[in-house]
Amino acid sequence: MPKHSLQHILTLVKKDLLLEIRQQYTFYGILLYVASTIFVIYLSMGQPEEQVWNGLFWVVQLFVCVNAVAKSFLSESRGRMLYFYSIAGARDFIISKMLFNLVLMLIMSLVSLLLFLLLLGNPLNNLLLFVGISCLGGISLSLVFTFLAAIAAKAQQQAALMAIMGFPIIIPQLLLLMKVSKPAFAAVVQQGWWQMALLLVALDAMVIVLSVILFPFLWKD
Repeated sequence: MPKHSLQHILTLVKKDLLLEIRQQYTFYGILLYVASTIFVIYLSMGQPEEQVWNGLFWVVQLFVCVNAVAKSFLSESRGRMLYFYSIAGARDFIISKMLFNLVLMLIMSLVSLLLFLLLLGNPLNNLLLFVGISCLGGISLSLVFTFLAAIAAKAQQQAALMAIMGFPIIIPQLLLLMKVSKPAFAAVVQQGWWQMALLLVALDAMVIVLSVILFPFLWKD
């Protein structure tokens, strides 16, 4: 990657970070959403069995990602987009968005996991493995929804369109995440686990490549 592209990406990430710091209510709003959702689950279910615990964790992660990533492009006006177009390319812009949302979802994934362990119990046999899988899952969800948010930003009702496009695409990935995380609840890692984990990484790489290739066409529109 050329040096000037790296500088553009870092500058755009810094811009998003500064906006997030200035508008702290959005970040704390997402945290409140995470905490209240998990607390309601605790009040209604107590400490569920491990399979239910696993499924609930990833469903919560899905909705947290929708709320966290949806605003990536909703906050960018047409005037801002034209300004970014003049100082950076489409590839640098989409990569910076992916990096920022990736970091945001990593934080939310770890916060969600901590609250799950505190309120819903700890059915995990391998905590470190599940921490790694939850981070990988947060990255996967953030990449997919950043790409979808970029597409939906060109249409009216962006948030609704992103949800409509996103759920049919994300359901297979969500099911894969649930299967990949099952060994964290067992004493022995099941056969074929590495293949599923590598498939998840390959899907992430495919989303990144598609974003870098297709977003410039949306940018020019």
